[in-house]
Amino acid sequence: MRSRVVFACVLMAMLATAGFSQTNRPSEATDKASIEGVWRADMDGLPAITLTVTTESGSLTGAVLFYLHRRDPGQAVTATPGVPEPLFNLKFDGTTLTFQVSHRRAHPPRTLNDPPVTFRLKLDGADRGELVNEDERDSNAPVFVLKRSAY
Repeated sequence: MRSRVVFACVLMAMLATAGFSQTNRPSEATDKASIEGVWRADMDGLPAITLTVTTESGSLTGAVLFYLHRRDPGQAVTATPGVPEPLFNLKFDGTTLTFQVSHRRAHPPRTLNDPPVTFRLKLDGADRGELVNEDERDSNAPVFVLKRSAY
């Protein structure tokens, strides 16, 4: 009988401990799932940014592709893709993704020694977020609305 009481006490202690260890915060995998995908922004009805975020071996990784918009007089606006750049120093807190991108190849040769550029993508709804260049935040830099697509 005494062993049953001890067993019951141990079982209740284990259940109570398990209940206290749970939090209301979603798991890290769930957090990452909310940012993974292909995010796109348009400008002038043409592609402006394509951001791809994925999980490789448990860590977030990705690349960004910026498009050059040309506005020649008397001509329709055109968009030319640049070179995809890998993302590094990715951090995601469940609502905001911060990352850096190399700026060396942006406008060579004058940018060959430039430091990386820091961006922030703040999710503000399902499959929607606002991308800001943190290095130009005080200079009225544009805020791009990105939407996650299925591909």
